[in-house]
Amino acid sequence: MIKVDLDRTTAHLATRWNLTLGPPFDGGSSATVVRCRWSDGTPAVLKVSEDRSLIAAQAAALALFAPSGKVPAVLAADEEAGALVLEEVLPGTLAEDLPAYALPALWADLLAGLHATDPPAHPLGTLRARCEEAFARIGRRLHDPVVAARIGPMEWARAMQQCARLLDTTGTTVVLHGDLHPGNALDGGPARGLVAVDPKACLGDPCFDAVDLVLAGAGREGVTARCAAVAGACGLDGDRLFAWARTFAPFSVVAHVANGGPEPVVDELVQLLH
Repeated sequence: MIKVDLDRTTAHLATRWNLTLGPPFDGGSSATVVRCRWSDGTPAVLKVSEDRSLIAAQAAALALFAPSGKVPAVLAADEEAGALVLEEVLPGTLAEDLPAYALPALWADLLAGLHATDPPAHPLGTLRARCEEAFARIGRRLHDPVVAARIGPMEWARAMQQCARLLDTTGTTVVLHGDLHPGNALDGGPARGLVAVDPKACLGDPCFDAVDLVLAGAGREGVTARCAAVAGACGLDGDRLFAWARTFAPFSVVAHVANGGPEPVVDELVQLLH
């Protein structure tokens, strides 16, 4: 029923905004995302969700980061309908599909733009709240026998304690993207660099926006080597970044195990828990 409603809304908005709809993007459990074109042929992306609060939050975050040029421009929005039209980032290659050697420098440029954003006048969520929500949500999956075979309550509790220590010792805070992983950063071409999508803006430790990139080094050059390269390129405290990586390694373990990820990658991530 939800899909039918979303399809109807998408068709209505296409008529209203004079969009030519193209094929949908793969994945995405919280929204329907399709390529489209304006009447003048400009490539764009239509995003429609039943979760109107999600669309409203993303619209606000995109507006906040807009001066950086490091997020897609919002071309049209209807928060009541739960819809956004965004510029299509081209060539649009996912950061996870780019050469690993190029990622630290590209990420440094991306973070420099995002983290220079001025905090808004209105209240913004905190990294502490973001972490509490994530530990509660993902923690439910520990009961899955496949997950429980690789990670248990002791490792999870240790990660939560480490997270609390890092949050309590945060010095400088910046406006974070809040969900910046290599699948949420697109190649915007040589002049623009990486462009971040699907922000969940909050205030917190700048290291947080580099954690998923570091953990993505598992099974490649290794998390330790990736951490050193990213910290050096981004001007981050390497020890603190590695502590954040160890804190969120359990999340990566859960994701890889649940999705049948390569065993050597899971083994390397599990080692970070001890």
